[in-house]
Amino acid sequence: MFFLLSKIIGFIALPSNAIALACGLGLCLLVMKRRRAGTGLLAVGVMALLIFGYSPLSNVLLLTLSERFPAWHFDGREPDGIIILGGAIETEPSAARKAVEVNGAAERIIGGLELARRFPKARIVYSSGTGNLFANSVAEAPIAGRLFERLGIAPGRIVLESESRTTDENARFTRRLIAPKPGERWLLVTSAYHMPRAIGVFRKAGFDVEAYPVDWRTRGWIDAWTPFDRLSAGLARADTAVHEWCGLLAYRLTGRSDVLFPGPR
Repeated sequence: MFFLLSKIIGFIALPSNAIALACGLGLCLLVMKRRRAGTGLLAVGVMALLIFGYSPLSNVLLLTLSERFPAWHFDGREPDGIIILGGAIETEPSAARKAVEVNGAAERIIGGLELARRFPKARIVYSSGTGNLFANSVAEAPIAGRLFERLGIAPGRIVLESESRTTDENARFTRRLIAPKPGERWLLVTSAYHMPRAIGVFRKAGFDVEAYPVDWRTRGWIDAWTPFDRLSAGLARADTAVHEWCGLLAYRLTGRSDVLFPGPR
């Protein structure tokens, strides 16, 4: 039920969808001769479109998330394992084309591969089933596993968790699958903006991992003053940021994380 509700509410909460719904409802009200209400909704929709599409607000929302955890630095102690959270592979096109099609989060795979080569003794865990509501969707982890093997990672090092549909399930299913031993060092690779929510659920699952953020998307706080030159770019970034903020709130309210905004210890 949580998975279904998260998909429905998440769809409505995205700024691009919310703006479209507001404008559509406003037009319907105008057709129904509800001129005042219809005009008001259209005005709100257009104003939100301009603010989220062109102003730096989207960057501010994203930067607050992505700057929460600093970049990881090697201190001389090698990790025992590396966990890579999915979301970088477009599974349906990959299955149809018999090739690996990636999206804007491809740095999760790149970062994981870099760590795998840098620390050849570490186990490599790729955690991702499918977040698609449709039953016939393709799991992501097996596709990533085949890619890693083709790029020279020994099959014996690779562990695939292909049942999870949410970040919470990533944490719980991965912990159950690999059963980490006390004292082991595990790195968690995911997008910087996604790291607070991911760390929160791993801590809740009793799995102490270290953040290895990638896929920053911005230059830093300098972008908090930089407007967008394309409406679509601002809206896309707003959708990403609002999705994460809604996820943090939902996970805290449902007890999937102990704090609203997890940070470094």
